[in-house]
Amino acid sequence: MASLSLSARRTATATVAALVAGLTLCASSIASSAEQRTDHRRPGAARIVGSGDFVLPYLNDNDVRSFSFDAVAAPYSTPRPGLPTGLPVDARGTVRISHHSADQNVTYTFDGQVECLVTGPNTATVTALITKVSHEETGLLGKRVGLSVHDGGKGGKADRVGFSWNGVNLLPNGEDAEVGTCMAPAPYAPVVRGGYTVTHAELAPFPRP
Repeated sequence: MASLSLSARRTATATVAALVAGLTLCASSIASSAEQRTDHRRPGAARIVGSGDFVLPYLNDNDVRSFSFDAVAAPYSTPRPGLPTGLPVDARGTVRISHHSADQNVTYTFDGQVECLVTGPNTATVTALITKVSHEETGLLGKRVGLSVHDGGKGGKADRVGFSWNGVNLLPNGEDAEVGTCMAPAPYAPVVRGGYTVTHAELAPFPRP
């Protein structure tokens, strides 16, 4: 095989160097994109899913109480008075509340539309507007309720929940106080069956004008 001329060798060397530089730049760009996708500090989709039965630590009864969640963050999706862009805590999804009274042998159910979701590591706070009830005399139809969840890890054995009624959100006169968006007490009730998965994401920054 004939040897390359000096000019041809220089051209080939320059071409190989350009290819190497291009591949290095491409690899660096891919790595940077991967880091951005996996960086938990970047805005993303916070979520809570799962279903579980829980007990109240201050009551010893045979009632069965449970919450089911399927909620995901939808930042800046719900315009509000004075805030046409919506809020970073806007969310969508559903929550179902169930309470079987052993004494009455009646099961009360409540379906809610999620409007707000805030998460921290292993923790979520949700508010929902109750859109459907099994018993209207409960007075919760159309009300906002607040719920909290602690994701204690795989298996749900260390999970806990909290909620804004049943005497934990009262005015000085003893009446129930109104619940604000994403407001709920700490998760104080241990889950005894089932469990929840909380996916944490930082709140997204306000949109640029």
